[in-house]
Amino acid sequence: MAHQVLIVDDTEINLILFAALVKKLDDCVPHTFAQARDALAWAAENEPDLIILDYMMPDIDGLEFIRLLREIPGRDAVPLIMITANDQKQLRYRALGQGANDFLTKPVDKVEFLARTRNMLLVGDARKQLADRAAWLADEVRKATAQIVARERETVFRLCKAAEYRDPETGAHILRMAHYSQLIARGLGLPVADQDLLLEAAPMHDIGKVGIADKILLKPGRLDAEEFEIMKQHAVYGYELLQGSSSLVLQAGAEIARGHHEKFDGTGYPLGISGTDIPIFSRIVAVADVFDALTSERPYKSAWTLEAAVDFLVKGSGSHFDPDCVQAFLDAWDDAMAIRSRFQEEA
Repeated sequence: MAHQVLIVDDTEINLILFAALVKKLDDCVPHTFAQARDALAWAAENEPDLIILDYMMPDIDGLEFIRLLREIPGRDAVPLIMITANDQKQLRYRALGQGANDFLTKPVDKVEFLARTRNMLLVGDARKQLADRAAWLADEVRKATAQIVARERETVFRLCKAAEYRDPETGAHILRMAHYSQLIARGLGLPVADQDLLLEAAPMHDIGKVGIADKILLKPGRLDAEEFEIMKQHAVYGYELLQGSSSLVLQAGAEIARGHHEKFDGTGYPLGISGTDIPIFSRIVAVADVFDALTSERPYKSAWTLEAAVDFLVKGSGSHFDPDCVQAFLDAWDDAMAIRSRFQEEA
């Protein structure tokens, strides 16, 4: 592809001369402008491979041209040769500070002009090749990262499926509570990356139930005090199963597994911590999990009405639940109901 060379000089004879010299180079197309503003407008719409710029111009001189050019997105590294007089050292220093790459002195020597122009084009080509290489590497990193994320998701999915086989909760419940959790995180203003991380990690909240005996986990009636103490260990089991991983998703899952049964007033388990000492992901999941559990029918219980479940959240705000999490959920009620409709129980 031909190199595009932008030539800016207010003297017509110079434009003709420089354009003729540029044409002597292989694969070079000159674009000449006597008005600096017109040249800047062209540079904004087209990407020059090299700019040859006279300093002494009316309205906009060479230094101001460089400043305005470098402010154009994507034009901060275009090679630029400035034409100055021999005795303008201070000007050259200022031009270098503005972003000039090389200089030609008046009167311009044709051999020097061709050599410096060719060299600057080679520099520009090398810069573009490096940029292309960097873009390729970045794309390869994105592909590799996507593969890692996919493997992480598969791991999470298989862990959750393992828990599902032993837990009477359904896959639809896991999907709903995870999306409710993401919704609450959004309402709290958490970064998008944290919202997405929570969506991935929330399904692992009860993974520790794989360590609970069937006679307790699948008991149709209410657990007695001793059985409930054993059941409470699932929070610890889940944490121990997931902790220590280099995966951010599994790290978040460990935090959620251990903390989603803590209560805001400190009466929860397994640690009995309170308030903001409870990790924010765990406080969020507590609201999402309880709401969906209450409004879902199970073999051992009937589903609560939406009104009754909301009333339970409101009454538990500040004691069982983080008030901000409850409010964020209620503020997004329409979106929550859309999630509830989207992920229905299987027949």
